[in-house]
This record gives sequence, C-alpha cells and structure tokens, in this order.
Amino acid sequence: MLVCTQGPLKTTNTPGGRPVEIAVAQTSGKEAVIDSSRIVEMDVTSAKFFQRFNGNVNTGIIYSKGNQSTQYSLGSQVTYPRERWAAGASFSSTLSASTGTSASTRNQLDVDVLHLMRWNNWFDEGLGIFLQSTEQGIIRQGTFGGGMGRYLTNTNAARISVLAGFGGQNTDYAQNIAPQSLAAGLIAAKLQFFRFNKTNANLSAALLPAISEPGRVKFNANATYYIKLTGNLSWNVSFYGNWDSRPPNNLSGSDYGSSSGLSWTFGNK
Repeated sequence: MLVCTQGPLKTTNTPGGRPVEIAVAQTSGKEAVIDSSRIVEMDVTSAKFFQRFNGNVNTGIIYSKGNQSTQYSLGSQVTYPRERWAAGASFSSTLSASTGTSASTRNQLDVDVLHLMRWNNWFDEGLGIFLQSTEQGIIRQGTFGGGMGRYLTNTNAARISVLAGFGGQNTDYAQNIAPQSLAAGLIAAKLQFFRFNKTNANLSAALLPAISEPGRVKFNANATYYIKLTGNLSWNVSFYGNWDSRPPNNLSGSDYGSSSGLSWTFGNK
C-alpha cells in the first residue's frame, strides 16, 4: 500500500542505483507507474482481516491537576488502513488516589472513520469522542460529529490535516445536575511528524463552539511523542486536556495532565 505526496520529499543520503519510478500491479492486471519522489511511505498489508491492524499500547505514570498526585496511566491506539478509507480508535485511562482524598479517574475513547474523496488531499470523516472525568464531574459524555477535511501537508516528514463540520454532544453530570445536550460546530486538526523511524509525534485537537448555547466553547486535545528504543519498544511522553468555557454549577472547567512511560507497537506502526 502506497501513500503519495503533493509536496517535497525529505531524504537522507542513500546508495545510488535505486529506481526513480515504481510500477504497482493493479487487480485489473495493469500497472500504475509512480515517481518515487511522490511516495511518502510503503506499507505491507495482508489479505487476512486481523493482520491489517496497526497500533500500540502505552503504560506509565502521570501528573494531573486533579489532586496534585502521582497517577497511573494506560493507553492504546489501533488503526485499520485501506486504499481509500481508514478507521481508527484510541483509548486512554488515568487513575489517581492519595491519602485523604477520593480517587480521581479519567477515561476517554476516540473513534473515527475517514474516506478519501476523488479530489487530491480532500476527505470526509466521521468521529466520536466518549469521556468520563471525575475532575470535571462528568459521568458520561458522548460527542459525535463529521465534516469535510483536507491534508495541508502530506510528506514523509509531516502529515497535517484540518476538518470542519458539525457535531452534537450529550453529557451526564454528577451532583444531580440535569443532563445537557449541545449542538455545535466542529473544527478539528491532526498533526503527525516523523523522523526516519526513530521518533514521531502525534497531536489531535477538536474545538466545539456551541450553536445551541452561544458563547460556550469546548476544546479537547491529546498529544504523544515517541522515541524508539529497540524493536517494537519505545519511550513516550503524552499530554491530555479537556476544557469547557461554561461548566454547570461551578464544576471545574478543565482537566489536564501528562504522563511518561513505555510503548509497545504492533503491525506497521
């Protein structure tokens, strides 16, 4: 499976004699010839369903604003890439407990499905974000949205995309607060940076300006930086954050923290 670019390709010095064009066999029996300077990456895929998955599992310790204590974290990410579409999911969980205070927990699950359109670098995408946060008094929160997006940069050094659309959110709060539903605009961005299979960084963010409650804005962000140690083992530093400009009943308007630990990858990650 090939990923091509419209921009310049960053390279290091390599031995000469490599082909400047690559011929790709199609299922119809014909060949498609692609200039090697346009290829961002070449991945191995499989005819078997379960062997197409890529992902990682992270674990470590974390510092959180919640109760100023050391916390434990667990996270995972999985993607299912195909020729013209892709699906993915990520999960992060933190747990903190200290003497004299109640345990603080935060769990987030993100899912998304992306489809490449026939125009270069354009795509449509649907996403869902599920959140539980003791710090913000959120028992259950579901966010659903979708829209049209575009790759601003797609090279072997960076992949940057933006998305604009609409979404909705339902939240169940603690303290006997009535559930709330919001209709909102959706502005999302994803940034991925690579450095020759040694380091990479991922950042995803979503901004939700409320339409049904003008003036209220919600923002969610997650970022992870990886340094490869050996084989499938990497060291990572992660950050998460969630903000609400108008939380109900004096609940906290923010929950954020960072963690550091080890990561194990599988598939083509």
